[in-house]
Amino acid sequence: RVQLVESGGGSVQAGGSLRLSCVASGYDVSNNCMGWFREAPAKERTWVAHIRPNGGLTTYFKSIEGRFIASRDNAENTISLQMNTLVPEDTAVYYCAAGDGIKCPTTYDAYWGQGTQVSVSS
Repeated sequence: RVQLVESGGGSVQAGGSLRLSCVASGYDVSNNCMGWFREAPAKERTWVAHIRPNGGLTTYFKSIEGRFIASRDNAENTISLQMNTLVPEDTAVYYCAAGDGIKCPTTYDAYWGQGTQVSVSS
């Protein structure tokens, strides 16, 4: 059974940083495309980043590119999202997601973690 557990959310002021982590069990992050998504209040869940396996590209949603860095630690079976220069518009519940091999997770097809709240005040 696939389990994804996020941690690291919290409240920060604009310009601050947070680091989210996601530990997987029953699933090998090294061989599968992983992702981060977020769901802002009263909005749909949207894609943030994909981390592809086997040396593939890491790609980002345009509004966070250059501020967020997604990474993988195969030894710990974990992925992370370093979030810098946060703005109030980044306030959301952030979800770790797992795909199937090279098929990356989408909002309609993924294994999901429980989510972690990130709140950014101005």
